[in-house]
Amino acid sequence: MRAVIALAAALGSLLLAACLLRLGGERPLRDRGWEEEAEGAPGTPKVVRALRAPPPPLPRSGNRTTANKNGIYQFEQAAKCKAIQDNILSSSIKKKRYSEDYYLHIVKKLQNCTWIRRPEESAKFRSELASCCDAAHNFIASQNNTPLGSNMSYEVDSKKTILITEDIYRMLPVSPPLSVYPFKNCAVVGNGGILKNSSCGAEIDRSDFVFRCNLPPTTGSISKDVGNKTNLVTVNPSIIAQKYNKLNEKKTEFVENIAVYGDAFLLLPAFSFRSNTATSFKVYHTLQEFKATQRAIFFHPTYLKSLAQFWRTKGVKAYRLSSGFMITSAALELCENVKLYGFWPFSKSTEKMPISHHLLRQPAA
Repeated sequence: MRAVIALAAALGSLLLAACLLRLGGERPLRDRGWEEEAEGAPGTPKVVRALRAPPPPLPRSGNRTTANKNGIYQFEQAAKCKAIQDNILSSSIKKKRYSEDYYLHIVKKLQNCTWIRRPEESAKFRSELASCCDAAHNFIASQNNTPLGSNMSYEVDSKKTILITEDIYRMLPVSPPLSVYPFKNCAVVGNGGILKNSSCGAEIDRSDFVFRCNLPPTTGSISKDVGNKTNLVTVNPSIIAQKYNKLNEKKTEFVENIAVYGDAFLLLPAFSFRSNTATSFKVYHTLQEFKATQRAIFFHPTYLKSLAQFWRTKGVKAYRLSSGFMITSAALELCENVKLYGFWPFSKSTEKMPISHHLLRQPAA
């Protein structure tokens, strides 16, 4: 079962990468993480990197034969890279099950492709994502998009609803807290072992906005690889239940541990499953009780439903998107430039070296 889940994650990641590839880039894909950058006038939507690039101009040379050979080679390389991208996006690859080695072979080929920026594709993709989901206004539950007295359906337990009482309404920000966008440069940091010894920390910390997942460690020697800066971090209620006994006790320990995130937003799925609600609200009230600098906010379930439907049309068939997938999708709308770190769904590198799934765990022998 774990193998099936891992391969599903790999396919989902490749499909996300393929969509990102269409939006622009300028150098080979690195195995530390996939990235996208923007160019052009401020405020112009930019999202993705592309492999499908026309061959560059032929070099000036007195030797016409050499120039022709170079041109033919460049054309062939561009055609090969386009074929790889089209293969990832094709319906055939979505319906079949392949081995991890097969996907690694594809990734290795992608890393050898030269990318160019494609601002027109970036704008198109961001517009498509915004039309579907509108992260700027719907990503976070707020008083603007969650009326007092309404019955909100849960994301996954969709047949169940929760009444938005006065107490719940007061927990919500008046307006979406991330509506002051676009952020210029964003980093979405996963917790994959691919980050080990990467020395990516300084680059991550230079970002204008840093998204992280599931309360990861950021202090000590690990900071050189993952950085310290955090603006938003997701919180899985299972962590609160297992590590802090649902905050029925260990409140002080929890508040002390999250102090490393500064004034970051703690993003919880309070309205995804009914079983998440009480724990998520407990986090909110604990932060209030201790006058912590962090602020608890909640995913809006309608946004997550719309996002899942959007990615289903792109071939992602997962029962539920991972938190990293959700955050990356929001970042693509909210940020001009997005870089991904620490996302690697394989048990080894393209050079067959073992890589742990999580940064602080050792790979299996």
